[in-house]
Amino acid sequence: MAIEPRWDDKLPSEEMYTRTTTFPGELPNVTGARLAAEEFLLALTRTAPPSAPEHWDDILLVVTELAANAVQYAPGPFELRLRRTFDGVHVTMHDTSTTPPAPRPFHPGRGDGGVGWHLIHTLCDQVSVVVTDKGKDIHVFLPW
Repeated sequence: MAIEPRWDDKLPSEEMYTRTTTFPGELPNVTGARLAAEEFLLALTRTAPPSAPEHWDDILLVVTELAANAVQYAPGPFELRLRRTFDGVHVTMHDTSTTPPAPRPFHPGRGDGGVGWHLIHTLCDQVSVVVTDKGKDIHVFLPW
């Protein structure tokens, strides 16, 4: 059976299942990032529903946590990229800080955080950080 050439190097999934949104880096942008992720997942669900209902919530929680950390620890804008992969969703958060995230001890009585990075590692299949002289990209892969 002959396969018709596409004449470009994009996979069909890349055309339909990728979204990039840039934010100024202000506190309301945490909600904006969550809403952008929700729009992406809603569009994705129309053709490829999640294999388990909790995958939707896990992705939104991770995006919210990454955006909150970008606002709290990195000055200036951040960029959220969401991409459908073969068996999940690849989320990339780019911010302007060159300091890689690190786990902190959790002290429930103090209310000073310490849960987010642990949560991200628990919910994601893969987590990596790429630091450059202009900031960092945090790559996370979640099941869908």
